[in-house]
Amino acid sequence: MIDQAEKLRQLVNNDVNLKKPKIITVTSGKGGVGKSNIVVNLAISLQKEGKKVLIFDADIGMANDDVLMGFLPKYNIFDIIINKRDIEEVLIKGPFGVRLLPGGSGLNRFDELSDQERETFISSLDKIEDLDYIIMDTGAGINRSVLGFVSCSEDLIILTTPEPTSLTDAYSLLKAIKHFKLKTKAKVIVNKVTDEKEGLLTFNRFNNAVKNFLKMDLEYLGYVSEDKKLSQAVKMQQPLLICFPNSEASQDINKIAKTIIGNGNSIDGIGVQGLFRKLFNIFS
Repeated sequence: MIDQAEKLRQLVNNDVNLKKPKIITVTSGKGGVGKSNIVVNLAISLQKEGKKVLIFDADIGMANDDVLMGFLPKYNIFDIIINKRDIEEVLIKGPFGVRLLPGGSGLNRFDELSDQERETFISSLDKIEDLDYIIMDTGAGINRSVLGFVSCSEDLIILTTPEPTSLTDAYSLLKAIKHFKLKTKAKVIVNKVTDEKEGLLTFNRFNNAVKNFLKMDLEYLGYVSEDKKLSQAVKMQQPLLICFPNSEASQDINKIAKTIIGNGNSIDGIGVQGLFRKLFNIFS
C-alpha cells in the first residue's frame, strides 16, 4: 500500500510539473492588415530567443502561413485523423525549428469524427507537447470559427493598422468577444505605422474607445513599421526575419517578442491536447 501511494504521488507531481505551452490567438477585424506575416515572423523571433513555438494555421478559408515560410504542405490535421498519417509527416519544420501545423479545410469536418477518432488524434499530439507557445493564426473578421479560437486561448492579440476601417473592424470584433463573454482583456499590435509616435497614438485612440464603451482592458505590445522589405520577403516566399533580419520591421517584431517573453508563461495552461479537446467541443 505504501508503494502504491508513493507511485500515485509521483504521478501527480510529474503531471503538475509538465510544461504547458501558452496558447495565443492572433486575429484581426479585417483582412489585409498583415496578420499572417506577423504571426510567422513573431514565431521565428520567439524561437530565436530560445522558446519552442508551434504555429497552428487556423484560417479555414485562406491559410497561407506555409507559403510565407516557403513551403507547400501535402497534408493537414485531417490527414492525421482520417488517413492515419503520422503527425511528424504533417508538421512542417520551419526556420530555427519553428513548427507549423496546417489546419486548412479539415477544421470544417470536425463534426464528422467519431469519439474514437478524436481520442486517437489527441493521443498523437503527445509528440509535440514540449512547447512554450502555441500561436493560432485565425481568419479575419467576426464568425463562429474566429470566436471559437479566441475562447480556447489564454492570450488574445488583436492586430490592427492606423487606418480607420481597420480600427473600426477591430473594435467590432472586440465588441462581439465582449458580448459572448469570451475575454475581458486583449493585447494589441499596431502594424504598418510610419513611426513610433503613430503606433502609440493609434493604440491610445483605440484603447480609449474600448475602455470607455466596452469596459475591456487592453495592453500595448508594440508596433511594426511600414517596411518595403516585407513585400520583398513575401515575393521571395521567405520570412522577413530570415532574408532581412536587420530591417526596421524585423527589429520591431523582435521587440514585441521580447515583451511577450517578459510577460511570462502561464503555469496552468491547457496544453496542445487540451486545446484540441476544446476545439472538438466547439466545432462539433
